[in-house]
Amino acid sequence: MTIVSPSAPPTPTAALNVERLRLMVAEASAGLDAVDPELILTETLGSCYDGIPQHEVELALVMAARTYVEQEPQYSQAAARLLLDQIRREVLGRVHGEPRQASQADMRTAYAGYFPRYLAVGIEAGLLDHELASFDLDRLAAAIRPERDLDFTFLGLQTLYDRYLLHIDKTRFELPQAFFLRVAMGMALKEHDREARALEFYELLSSFRFMSSTPTLFNAGTTRPQLSSCFLTTVEDDLAGIFTGIRNNALLAKYSGGLGNDWTPIRGIGATIRGTNGESQGVVPFLKIANDTAIAVHQGGKRKGAVCAYLETWHVDVEQFLELRKNTGDERRRTHDMNTANWVPDLFLQRVEADAGWTLFSPDEVPGLHDLYGAAFAAAYEQYERAADRGEIRVFRRVRAVDLWRRMLTVLFETGHPWITFKDACNLRSPQQHDGVVHSSNLCTEITLNTTVDETAVCNLGSVNLVAHLTPAGLDAGLLRDTVRTAVRMLDNVIDVNFYTTPESERANQRHRPVGLGLMGFADALFALRVPYASDAAVAFADTSMEQLSYHAIEASSDLAAERGTYRTYDGSLWSQGILPIDSVELLREARGGDLDVDTSTTLDWDALRAKVRRDGMRNSNVLAIAPTATISNICGVSQSIEPTYSNLFVKSNMSGEFTVANPYLVADLKARGLWDQRMVDDLKYHDGVLNRIERIPADLRTLYATAFEIDPAWLVAAASRRQKWIDQSQSLNLYVSEPSGKALDELYRSAWRHGLKTTYYLRSQSATHVEKSTLRGTDGRLNAVPVEPVAAVCAIDDQDCEACQ
Repeated sequence: MTIVSPSAPPTPTAALNVERLRLMVAEASAGLDAVDPELILTETLGSCYDGIPQHEVELALVMAARTYVEQEPQYSQAAARLLLDQIRREVLGRVHGEPRQASQADMRTAYAGYFPRYLAVGIEAGLLDHELASFDLDRLAAAIRPERDLDFTFLGLQTLYDRYLLHIDKTRFELPQAFFLRVAMGMALKEHDREARALEFYELLSSFRFMSSTPTLFNAGTTRPQLSSCFLTTVEDDLAGIFTGIRNNALLAKYSGGLGNDWTPIRGIGATIRGTNGESQGVVPFLKIANDTAIAVHQGGKRKGAVCAYLETWHVDVEQFLELRKNTGDERRRTHDMNTANWVPDLFLQRVEADAGWTLFSPDEVPGLHDLYGAAFAAAYEQYERAADRGEIRVFRRVRAVDLWRRMLTVLFETGHPWITFKDACNLRSPQQHDGVVHSSNLCTEITLNTTVDETAVCNLGSVNLVAHLTPAGLDAGLLRDTVRTAVRMLDNVIDVNFYTTPESERANQRHRPVGLGLMGFADALFALRVPYASDAAVAFADTSMEQLSYHAIEASSDLAAERGTYRTYDGSLWSQGILPIDSVELLREARGGDLDVDTSTTLDWDALRAKVRRDGMRNSNVLAIAPTATISNICGVSQSIEPTYSNLFVKSNMSGEFTVANPYLVADLKARGLWDQRMVDDLKYHDGVLNRIERIPADLRTLYATAFEIDPAWLVAAASRRQKWIDQSQSLNLYVSEPSGKALDELYRSAWRHGLKTTYYLRSQSATHVEKSTLRGTDGRLNAVPVEPVAAVCAIDDQDCEACQ
């Protein structure tokens, strides 16, 4: 049998090198006891034909391995290693200027020679910062860990290839370990011992102990290092301000930023326009323009542009705002591509609980209300209500608070928007109360930073992989502390090496220096600890794991302050008063008259940390935020953020294609009990990866591996409440409801408010019907050579919005 070389015509042919295929399959199977290399080789040879092109042989290898992922999760790693061979051929050929192939064994030495040539190619192409060439490249290249290329799952490596590895005319010239080292170097550019710090950062990234957010991974070390994840803006109430806000959205989105816009200042329908003596059309027409801008600026073609609009619940246009995502009505007043969120003051929910009235105002007639919260907001709001009664306010409308609340929840169920976020909790617990107001959250509801028309809040994100810090006894506190200290340093460095596209964002980032350290792999950690998500033990683990993360992050920022100085607006902050996030819970409790259900128990020596912060200060105004980690968790091969498991066997769809995902923890348990066979695979597919209707599975496993819609959402709120007490910002909290009703949603969201949550994210509900049952084979990634068949379970979580930050 002959194969066709991929070289330019005339196309040469060569005998199929079966021995090299055998070597590739052997390397791909090394250390994977459940993978049968002969099975992969036999499947591959069966797919070959006389004259087959080289790239189709490589494709056949990968397809042969991924076919078996549903039966054995280890085949995902085998498929990734076979894909890696393709990547090596493409990259080494581009960098060295001639066709090259290298086995994994070859890369033990080949990486060192490749790395400096790779940098030279990137710099010559205008993609990499020429400053990278001034590092001690021999020292860095010698420290590369080629064996870590073997740690990817197929989903992780395919995602990395499609969207992260640098290319010239769509030909990649960056290998995975070069990618991690390039990012590390980009964040170490202004360090004193750049090589030592770059290697420290590389160790965290390449080991998957910590992963920076997607904008940092895209752009670190490049000629346009826009590394920040999230941007929050306040839009000014005049045409110049509105279109400046929309222009800034475009500039910020261009280099992969996720956006949150505060639109509350814009006057409502019927308000007077003094310049023309006309009447305003309200905020909705401008939201339509913002929506279309987000689609037009497609983040360099790498991801969809993404933005979320926030509006306070007292705005006179709020009812039209609720309709934005509906599929019926005037298309000129619909924003199908933009997320929306309600910014809800405590007073509104107190009126709901009292079944009282609620007044909607146009912000131009109630000056100051936008900037107030807590008792000051309530007092001013009631004054404006009395002014409306006296005829002193022209544009207002009275509604029953509970009717508006029900409408908010109904539309949230119908369209998934607007999300419910809580203004007073965000502000009363903000460390930066002395220097402004939190007017909105971000695209994914985890960032809570002050904004003005002159300052665009910026946050720089990354996440700790909990699973990588587990021992049989629980979290390795020493390793976690080391990881967090380095991670906070990396995030702080982002602020100084960052490329800013607007002066408003640079001003805010340099003054306040906020960062957002989060976590991922929470569900995997529970599996490893044998703790069901719906349990007191899981809530306790959420508490203690976040306490450790919070303690070490605050300590690390304080250490950086001692080394580099405090952030400019530190004086007057809660930090400067010795009030840490755990202490600010009492500020919220006091403002609500004690109506707050938050556990405030601690296990670490917080008195010592308070004293340290008051002595040494803080380098960063904010240090903690839990983002969705939609894409970076795929790279690391762990569960997303704090999410429960969606399904134990499903097909995940993203911009890289469709990928079979099987729960390896469940498979290992079923194997240990002699229950893993083809019948079990078929049962899992038939029941959409849900265990509770498979009688053969023991009850303890059904409880441990309960999926998102099997878990009472009250457990999600309870765990989130325990985390929130440690976090100076917020967390991206999806809520799953299997049988939604008005009463259930009312109780759920009031509970979230009463448990002290600052924000919530998507409301997920199940469809009434499921897609056709069929084989899961042949559904992975863009490597498919045949049409995709219907599958037993398709992940309903679209990660295209939340991955704009992560």
